Amino acid sequence: MFELNQNDVLTRVTRYHWMCSGRSIHIDVHESMHGKLADQFVAVPSMVLVIAKPEYQGTGKTDVDALKDCINKIRHVDINDIFPRK
Repeated sequence: MFELNQNDVLTRVTRYHWMCSGRSIHIDVHESMHGKLADQFVAVPSMVLVIAKPEYQGTGKTDVDALKDCINKIRHVDINDIFPRK
């Protein structure tokens, strides 16, 4: 489909926007088009220029499964614990 190097990763991204506790979180669901991810779909919560720790990223066989897994992991966690500090 694409001429990429063997170890390259290419994903299609669907972005969700979640407003919680007066703050804004983006959840990008990556679908593998080429290369290997943790699963076919990986949901990664992020804030502006900050990506969530791996333990709060969701995975699944569909984008909805990955999003549900991600939300289940982060819904009761303080937002300051989700994102790494410098």
